[in-house]
Amino acid sequence: MQKKKRIFDNTEIAFSLKNDSELERAYFLFKMISIEPLVRIGTAATNFAIKAHLPIEGLIRSTVFDHFCGGVNEEDCLSVIDKMYHKGVSSVLDYSVEGKENEKEFDAARDKILKIIEFAEGKKAMPIAVFKPTGFGRFELYEKMGRGDNLSKAETEEWHRVVNRFDVICKQAKASDVAILIDAEESWMQDAADDLVTQMMEKYNTEKPIVFNTLQMYRHDRFDYLVEAHKKARSGNYFLGFKLVRGAYMEKENERAKENGYRSPICVSKAATDENFNRGLAYMIENIDSMSIFAGTHNEDSSYLLMQLMAEKGILNNDPRIWFGQLYGMSDHISFNLASQGYNVAKYIPFGPVKDVMPYLIRRAEENTSVAGQTGRELALLTKEKARRKTL
Repeated sequence: MQKKKRIFDNTEIAFSLKNDSELERAYFLFKMISIEPLVRIGTAATNFAIKAHLPIEGLIRSTVFDHFCGGVNEEDCLSVIDKMYHKGVSSVLDYSVEGKENEKEFDAARDKILKIIEFAEGKKAMPIAVFKPTGFGRFELYEKMGRGDNLSKAETEEWHRVVNRFDVICKQAKASDVAILIDAEESWMQDAADDLVTQMMEKYNTEKPIVFNTLQMYRHDRFDYLVEAHKKARSGNYFLGFKLVRGAYMEKENERAKENGYRSPICVSKAATDENFNRGLAYMIENIDSMSIFAGTHNEDSSYLLMQLMAEKGILNNDPRIWFGQLYGMSDHISFNLASQGYNVAKYIPFGPVKDVMPYLIRRAEENTSVAGQTGRELALLTKEKARRKTL
């Protein structure tokens, strides 16, 4: 693939929002994350300290939390949102509290997402909101629905409440003109979530994409799913919105497939996943008149490919149907350099009480440790910027 000018090597733009001490903190964190035994020990120690109610929140807040999270509540995130938008990068507030299991907590999650949409309405810096299906209903219920099991009367009523939570959110998103991204989760609950998100698209994507589903392209069946979804949308006369990602549950997916004796839904190799992701990008750009894409990727080659595909089709950099997305605290060299070229870029900004967000932060550390090259690239760029600043 012939690449455009290598814009992602520009560290001055990438780290323009970081002062010297923030740059040093980022370097220190990625250096720690690069040492796998240290991540394991740190994870165990942090979990123990939280369960034992040891006073470590201040330490977590001033290091890993402030690097990867925007704050403890929406208002706390405003300074981060405003600073990034000044550089052309939008924000997706992601309430990263996980593992809730009862109706009261599901209703509270719905109310939190409604509040975020309300908070985002009219703010150009916050055009998108997000939620996880299991934030609104029990994992096992999605699983039963996906398998086509008979539900009890109580379970049927419970499912209706899940549907209602989705509907309330999507209706408000359309009224507020805020796109709503619905995350994908494990494959054995995803069929029910897919069907439900499709219902929401049929209902609310009649004028333009407001509701976005997520395709985890490390699943070998997702390209075919995309093509079928497109056929259905054309016949139903509604628009598609998809966030394309590689995926976040690979080890769990492979282990379950092995234990239960079925073919893993995961592509056979990293190269096959990359090919599937890039094929999805190409298909969506080819059909951009009937769909919108949020490319959630930290992969430079896929980002360059999307830029190239847009250029080949004569699509403007700031076309509202195409977004690039990365996580806050990671891949600033992609986000800020794309924004400097006029592309639509949004950072996922996790927020929530420090203690409640720890499972998210631990997963980030573990993922960075396991993704070959990711942490090394971050460290190389931070080193390059530190050296550049010393010459000033």
